[in-house]
Amino acid sequence: MKLYSDKGNFQTLKISIAARLTGTASEILAIEVGHNDIVAPFLSKSKLPVLEVAEGKYLFSANTAAKYLFLKAGQVKKEEAEDEILEWENNELLPLIATYLINIIGQGKKESSVSDSLLKTLHQLESKLTKTKYLLDDTLSICDVCVFSSIFPLFSLKNQEVLSKLPNTKRYCEDVKKIQAVQDAISELTGGAGPEVFKASLLSQRFPLLPSSIVDRQTSGAAVATPDASGDQIPEVKLSQADLESARTSWGKKPDDVEQPRPRIHPILPDPQRRNILVTSALPYVNNVPHLGNIIGCVLSADAFSRFARLRNYNVLYICGTDEYGTATETKAMEEGVTPREICDKYNKLHVQIYKWFNIDFDYFGRTTTDQQTEIAQDIFWKLYHNGYVLKDSVDQLKCTKCDKFLADRFVEGICPLCGFDDARGDQCDACGKLINAVELKSPKCKICKSSPVIQTSNHLFVDLPKLEPLLSSHLNGAFESGTWTNNAKMITNSWIRDGLKPRCISRDLKWGTPVPLEGYTDKVFYVWFDAPIGYISITANYTSEWKQWWKNPQQIEMYNFLGKDNVPFHSVIFPACLLGTNDGYSVVNHMVATEYLNYEDTKFSKSRNSGVFGDQAEVTGIQADIYRFYLLFVRPESQDTAFSWDDFLLKNNSELLNNLGNFINRALMFLHNNFKGIVQEMSVTDEDVELLAQITNQLKGYISNLEACRLRDGIRNILTISRLGNQYMQVTKPWVLSKGSPEEIKRAGSVIALCANVACLLSVLLQPYMPTTSAVIQQQLQAPASVNYIGGEFVPMLQPGHQIGQPSPLFQKLESATMSELKAKFAGKPEEKTKKPSKKGEKAQPSNNVVTTEDFSKLSISVANQGQKVRELKAAKADKSVIDKEVAYLLQLKKDLEAAQAAVPKKESQSLSAEQLAQAVSLQGQKVRELKAAKAEKSVIDKEVACLLQLKKDLESQKESQPAVAVVEQSTCVNSAGGDAGLIEKLTQAVAVQGNKVRDLKAAKADKSVIDAEVASLLKLKKELELAGGVTAAPATKNSSKKNMKK
Repeated sequence: MKLYSDKGNFQTLKISIAARLTGTASEILAIEVGHNDIVAPFLSKSKLPVLEVAEGKYLFSANTAAKYLFLKAGQVKKEEAEDEILEWENNELLPLIATYLINIIGQGKKESSVSDSLLKTLHQLESKLTKTKYLLDDTLSICDVCVFSSIFPLFSLKNQEVLSKLPNTKRYCEDVKKIQAVQDAISELTGGAGPEVFKASLLSQRFPLLPSSIVDRQTSGAAVATPDASGDQIPEVKLSQADLESARTSWGKKPDDVEQPRPRIHPILPDPQRRNILVTSALPYVNNVPHLGNIIGCVLSADAFSRFARLRNYNVLYICGTDEYGTATETKAMEEGVTPREICDKYNKLHVQIYKWFNIDFDYFGRTTTDQQTEIAQDIFWKLYHNGYVLKDSVDQLKCTKCDKFLADRFVEGICPLCGFDDARGDQCDACGKLINAVELKSPKCKICKSSPVIQTSNHLFVDLPKLEPLLSSHLNGAFESGTWTNNAKMITNSWIRDGLKPRCISRDLKWGTPVPLEGYTDKVFYVWFDAPIGYISITANYTSEWKQWWKNPQQIEMYNFLGKDNVPFHSVIFPACLLGTNDGYSVVNHMVATEYLNYEDTKFSKSRNSGVFGDQAEVTGIQADIYRFYLLFVRPESQDTAFSWDDFLLKNNSELLNNLGNFINRALMFLHNNFKGIVQEMSVTDEDVELLAQITNQLKGYISNLEACRLRDGIRNILTISRLGNQYMQVTKPWVLSKGSPEEIKRAGSVIALCANVACLLSVLLQPYMPTTSAVIQQQLQAPASVNYIGGEFVPMLQPGHQIGQPSPLFQKLESATMSELKAKFAGKPEEKTKKPSKKGEKAQPSNNVVTTEDFSKLSISVANQGQKVRELKAAKADKSVIDKEVAYLLQLKKDLEAAQAAVPKKESQSLSAEQLAQAVSLQGQKVRELKAAKAEKSVIDKEVACLLQLKKDLESQKESQPAVAVVEQSTCVNSAGGDAGLIEKLTQAVAVQGNKVRDLKAAKADKSVIDAEVASLLKLKKELELAGGVTAAPATKNSSKKNMKK
């Protein structure tokens, strides 16, 4: 007998222990194979361990193989009872343990999504072990071997959170582990190594599927690798006779019988003879660099659907562009010292480059800062106004008399009236998350000049949503009934309507935006959420002068909106209500496809922390755009939040693309190329072939159904199932054996491989929405005509006998664990600092009982300044609210700690410090002052810190002047000869490291050049001081020069 297994496969333990206990170990030859090696020829994918009991006879279930050895030795005692436990272990326990180990060991996560389910299942074992030593009685059996072997890896974990709650189970495992045969098997498997020994095998092997009840309870979606999460096993489909006959009929058709692909000719205009689909993806805000979550949430999802719709010969127009108006653009422009237009030009270009690399195939990508935007937005406003859907009202607003402007939204900051947070914006507090009115802020300050504004009344315009509600509800009822609306889109829309619509302000006292044309309001612009969705229309108008054929043609046009769930109400309520209110025949949304959020590993994407992959960073990883597209669509957050995981990324690439899809296409085309000179042979299908054709047709129809309903993830599974069917078909038919046989067998081999070539051709078409470049490469290798690029409901052989294919080559490359580890480290960013709960409103910070030094105080001051800068960057980048909340809470706590430290610093503490300590305090305080000035802090705050700096400098001078010159000379000589004062060198080294990190962060955040230059100067100064302290530069030992050097 031969036992084939990969290194670190914990399921091998079952067979290894069984062999030792039954005395058959000497009869078994252990052979180590690769993680992805296929041993049993009838398997389409690696499944290890495998016990070859005789020539060509394989057992690839570890439980079956272990039981076989017990049966052979006559050691099976209570077969029915044992089988019951073995079934429970294989179907209930093993899937949960495998998932838990994949999460904790394979993916390095701190928690597993199945911890609770695993504990619940193990409690069944715990109950069973209350009365007996082992599972059946007080003697060891085959079921003990299998159950123990699956539980054993849990012992290797440092955090034994599961077993610690199960005393009987823990005792049971320790008893089994005392048996010598078990110890020997464990030693052979692990070699004394820790849990990492299991990782590679866990990430490559197949395990039984999780019970459906547990899958339903999963909260982490496809991002958490679970056994067979990709649909590794081919689903069983019961085929009717009608299915078989239909498949045979379709296979008998010729390419000329299939509808031809329609050419894509610009400008694309509606065709009354076709289904006309207008696709929009939420306009990305111009001053943000999109991360992978942004990309899958809108543009990539819309791109995949648009490509599918074109393959169905629908008439599709896909429109997108950058959203460029609003206060965020103005504030960003002020920060960078440029005009809003320059900011928009800069970032629009960056967005275009990113989407081009990801192969997003827009029909037109525009922007909202155009003449067409102004013309159309104002026209929509006038129609709403004349139809009685616009209200006028006065609003109290804050106005900066120094800047002579009203302070809308982000232009004013102050103390939140609800929670006391002292850095709230004019429209929202990031500490408590509440929407606020700017006039309610306490101690408000103008963001531009920091002066205190005054309250003045300003007249504004409101869209009368309550009056529009009947029109909107009527439309939505029909759209919900006939259209494709994701569950979250429906729920969010219904909640807005259920709570009652309220008038919504559509004007702002700003300069950067679409001007309001109504007399008396011409000094205002439209609010961005009235104006931005109109960008879809104006971008179309920039694409074609015949834009009204798309936007004023509701009878012929179906509109699909792709967006994140946070944008739903603006697209499902405000925008359609405004269009309906014009009574101008506008096309209004019919289908709304909203995603949940894609997270990054165990955290969130964050530009300020450099956490996660952003659009402009993906290319430098060296991984092709198609691989990113595939994985992002595979883990697309359709019904719940999911996460991008590098370990899962590797797993999906190596198992699904390389070993499944790529393996099938390459082996089929290489066989055709090498054995039949690349010429497609005559195809004579058998009943076995027809069953395959029917199975593929079933998956093809499922693919169409899934993508029509915008279930893009499920469409991938249809593709991968078809390639598995192809792999399985080749394994069963063995064309490599037939090609060496009789003329009839060679003919049969030609027919089999010709069928496989047509399956590869079909896959190339189905793959287009997901991996367009890979699709084109496959079709190039097939030399497939353009006519193949149509998706109907039938599987027709598009590569007819006599067709000559090109040169096949591998489609995918294996990703290595080492590469993933490097990328994981590169994009891990700075860890989230543990946040402390802010003190309750009105609660004063309590001074510490410990004595606080000036150095401690200075460090706290710097931490506050750094954290404040971090919060400002997050706000400017429109980061996720939960991320901002955490950082704001930490900032609040730091400020309270600083207040307490300030109260605890002894008044004359600086007088007792040494010269070196005072010099360090001066350096730290100087750095704090520079940071406050760069951040344009309040003058009173800066003055206070400058006063502290001057006092420290004065104390330092007094300290130096009180020391005799000879002492200075001796100290200098001593420092130089000994290589420097260790304490001072250590402090300066730390200061250099901190300042270096700060400079890198500022550069990464693309801060203003003057701010960066100031920090670079500080860094260079610190480095020079470090050189002096270490004795690198010798100083002349004179009284004057010594004093001069000390001042440095």
